[in-house]
Amino acid sequence: MSGRRNIRLEELLAEYGYTHAQLADRVNDVAERLSGRPAQCTDRHVRRWVRGDVQWPWTRYLLPLQDIFGRSPEAMGFVPRKTSWVPSPPPRPTAAKEHHPVKRREFIAVGLAAALGLDTIPSAGRIGTSDVERIRALVPALYKHDHQLGGGALHDVAADALRRVQDAVNQCSYGERVERLLYAAMGDLAASAGWFAYDAGRQREAATLYNEALQAGVLAKDGILQARVWSNLAMQARLLDRDQEALRIGRAAVETRQAKTDPWLMTLLHCRQAVGHARTGERGRAQRSLARAESTYERAHGEPAAWLSFLTPAEITGLAGAAHHALGQYGRAAELTADALAMLEPRFERNRIYYTAQRAQALLDGGDVEEAALTAEQAVDIAGHVQSERVRDKLTGLRRQMLHHTRIPAAAEFLEKTRRTGA
Repeated sequence: MSGRRNIRLEELLAEYGYTHAQLADRVNDVAERLSGRPAQCTDRHVRRWVRGDVQWPWTRYLLPLQDIFGRSPEAMGFVPRKTSWVPSPPPRPTAAKEHHPVKRREFIAVGLAAALGLDTIPSAGRIGTSDVERIRALVPALYKHDHQLGGGALHDVAADALRRVQDAVNQCSYGERVERLLYAAMGDLAASAGWFAYDAGRQREAATLYNEALQAGVLAKDGILQARVWSNLAMQARLLDRDQEALRIGRAAVETRQAKTDPWLMTLLHCRQAVGHARTGERGRAQRSLARAESTYERAHGEPAAWLSFLTPAEITGLAGAAHHALGQYGRAAELTADALAMLEPRFERNRIYYTAQRAQALLDGGDVEEAALTAEQAVDIAGHVQSERVRDKLTGLRRQMLHHTRIPAAAEFLEKTRRTGA
């Protein structure tokens, strides 16, 4: 019989951007670091904690949870029994260990803020079309860095830029035509900042930014912007294992009148819907969505919007691979993802790591552990300076599964290498 639902733990999952499976993976990784062996935690354990079926987990789970969230069991919503032993919290990482990446993010943010000319965004006076054009130019510049650095390096500077534009909207004067252009530019920037936060694993910030973008899209009467935000909200719902909700949101994006006039956007929407249908086991609908994506892409011409610059044949093929993987067609998924990697341009560094990890996952789920381990090691080798929580989560999931295959030399070598390097 279920107990009282653990709302506090549920809030922490949302705040940190963890799905049930991702938190289970994280618990196992931390347990291995603390005790030398994984805790054998699964998403089923996490669901039972959230539902209140288990009000006080075993110590092998509590210690990692305290390390992950930096809170006592009670502060995470757990209720001790009279005989419950409260474990001492494990030592938190020292500032020295976190110093380098934090400084690096600050360095990137300061450098980008200067390069983007954020100080030139008006804070008083009258705004004209030339000012709006300078604001609109921020998004293409940010996305050039996103493809190589990942959202973890960009969400702070994008949020700073958005705050400056919001101040301009509230403190400056402008005409009716400029007002509409200004809201469209602000929505574009808010949607981009939301994407960077999503990629960085900061899901609560991402949701807030997406809502701001959606509001700006309504005020600007920009249906394409609204469809873009709906699509991103669908991706976030899918990340949080709300697949039916993701499909409904994605359908709203596909049915947006203005979006239907943009084949670039419609291609992406159909691809993402294909993955959504595949995750819910709707094979026929997934295949139809993939077919629509291909036929729509054939009608695309010119250059896409900056935020859609990643939408190339490689991306379409990679998303098809993700759909086949969700349908349990692991061999086909591995083939398609290998094709995507062969087509991928060098500038898409983050996506190369992501799809290399996706191929490793397809190989592993298909039973080819040795090739999966070698491919996963390639992903770790090229991860470099990319700051993407989505990529990290994929690699973490691979490492957890590899723990079941330590007798295979390639898997053991991958585990040892990632343990030794902390990758």
